[in-house]
Amino acid sequence: MVNFSILISSSEVNGPGGLFDIDATLPLVAIQFLVLMVLLNIILYSPLLSVIAERKEYILTNLTKAASLLEEANALTEQYEQQLNSVRKETQLEITNAQKMYKEIFEIELNISQTYIDDLLDSIIEDLLEKKNTALNSLDKIVQSLCGEIETRLSI
Repeated sequence: MVNFSILISSSEVNGPGGLFDIDATLPLVAIQFLVLMVLLNIILYSPLLSVIAERKEYILTNLTKAASLLEEANALTEQYEQQLNSVRKETQLEITNAQKMYKEIFEIELNISQTYIDDLLDSIIEDLLEKKNTALNSLDKIVQSLCGEIETRLSI
């Protein structure tokens, strides 16, 4: 590496101005810079900035649409949840009513079958009592006839 202070001090000055001579090239370079800046602004930066602005507008439009759709979806969700809750309550009420109705029907049928069974048992008991009485009467007659035979045999 070369030491720059040595380089600057050892440079020869040939003519006026020395190392930094300002003549007609500096304004020409400045004008050239300004012209290139304007041309680049017109050719490159303006279309690029317009595309960026359009993209920003597109994104903002889509974001507002998405926000409105999200609000609508939330409103629909809330509405459907309310409808679902009301339907659940109605269904629960219907189930409760159906259970009460079936319980009443079951109790009625149970009472009917219980009375039928009671009547059947009563008729069976009456029939058995009649058969018992008939059997006792026939046994009583048989015992009396046997007693009569035993007495006749004993008396002979």
